Amino acid sequence: MILEADIKAQLDQYLQLMEGDIVLKVSAGSDDVSKDMLALVEELASMSPRISSEHANLERTPSFSVNRIGEDTGITFAGIPLGHEFTSLVLALLQVSGRAPKVDQSIIDQIKNIKGEFHFESYISLSCHNCPDVVQALNIMSNLNANITHTMIDGATFKDEVESKNVMAVPTVFLNGESFGSGRMTLEEILAKMGTGPDASELSDKEPFDVLVVGGGPAGSSAAIYAARKGIRTGIVAERFGGQVLDTMSIENFISVRRTEGPKLVASLEEHVKEYGIDVMNLQKAKRLEKKDLFELELESGAILKSKTVIVSTGARWRNVNVPGEQEFKNKGVAYCPHCDGPLFEGKDVAVIGGGNSGVEAAIDLAGIVNHVTVLEFMPELKADAVLQERLHSLPNVTVLTNVQTKEITGTDTVNGITYISRETGAEKHVPLHGVFVQIGLVPNTDWLDETVERNRIGEIVVDKHGATTVPGLFAAGDCTDGPYNQIIISMGSGATASLGAFDYLIRN
Repeated sequence: MILEADIKAQLDQYLQLMEGDIVLKVSAGSDDVSKDMLALVEELASMSPRISSEHANLERTPSFSVNRIGEDTGITFAGIPLGHEFTSLVLALLQVSGRAPKVDQSIIDQIKNIKGEFHFESYISLSCHNCPDVVQALNIMSNLNANITHTMIDGATFKDEVESKNVMAVPTVFLNGESFGSGRMTLEEILAKMGTGPDASELSDKEPFDVLVVGGGPAGSSAAIYAARKGIRTGIVAERFGGQVLDTMSIENFISVRRTEGPKLVASLEEHVKEYGIDVMNLQKAKRLEKKDLFELELESGAILKSKTVIVSTGARWRNVNVPGEQEFKNKGVAYCPHCDGPLFEGKDVAVIGGGNSGVEAAIDLAGIVNHVTVLEFMPELKADAVLQERLHSLPNVTVLTNVQTKEITGTDTVNGITYISRETGAEKHVPLHGVFVQIGLVPNTDWLDETVERNRIGEIVVDKHGATTVPGLFAAGDCTDGPYNQIIISMGSGATASLGAFDYLIRN
């Protein structure tokens, strides 16, 4: 039996929602993964009269496809979709059976109207929390459009394929045999990369907003909801709805919720925002902000949005170490998410740059997967909590280097080492390895504002206790401001504060 009893009980409830019959076509060999895959497929078929199975010759072995009777949908799982991908399997079963995906009708229409042949392959790891979003999006597209196919490929099952294609980060997506993209991508982002989506004139024709929120993370979502509850015209423009929270695996300090995951929290935020009829303009990057009679926000697309007040909540991003090799080898050995990409470095040597909590936690996680971890910290001592340092130093396959400066990440096609300088002696050393995980904190996403508003020396927007900036009518919230702490719950509170400040400004002006 592949499925545990509690998982099976949950699955049984979902399978009752199936609307039509499906067939699972299995291509299996004599290897252990094939045996487990056959057992899983047989277990699924035994749980619902709507599911049958048959043997087939698919492109990869082991793999299985999910189809309607007499019709190939193009949805294939190469590897066993358990772990984080179990939800992808459940949704594929339901949607192929005829149950509609929870997607806006406009998106469904976009997918159905795509012309041409598109064969997607996504390389994933079962421990990656970003991968299911990509897998599920591509499965939806395959199910809705006969010209689109998608195969999910578990990198641990198809190691030779992963190495031959130099896949060093997950998810990595290929389209028609060519590299398409890597990292978390939503359905809307994939469609945008394929050249579909709203044009600039469509956005510029919108009526002016009372409150326009720039950024769709916890601060922006909170700000928009508080504004919309006041009954005023509210919009959110976001480069990526959810922001950095989408890349956060475990959240255990969001009060009243013992534990959740970033993508789950973002899904809840999006659902809450949509309840209020807020105009969400996703995948739109802010380029310039100018105050005239109204604020005018210019987007990278060329569109211009107008509003009486603006709340900037553009958050922060991982800080780059800014040494030669970092950009050249990004996703080719340089990574920022140890939980997602760690399994790709199984049995290999890696480095972690950064000795704070995030760096030390990353090193501890990686030590259980890789051959050896080297931690590099610029300061004379690690900055992580004592309990984390104690755990780190107890691990036999970790080397800690303090008071060192990273000089270069080296490689040819992929990373092959890291060069550092001892700040005490000036001696330069090179460590051969296969991966480098950068964990050195955050930088605010405020470069695009230039001299529009007062910012401090590290680029954070200066705000008062109402979330107001130095520009009347312009407010800011969350990790892009000079608030003392970067936490989800604090961002939400500051979003609410800025929104109430903006409403107060509107009624007084």
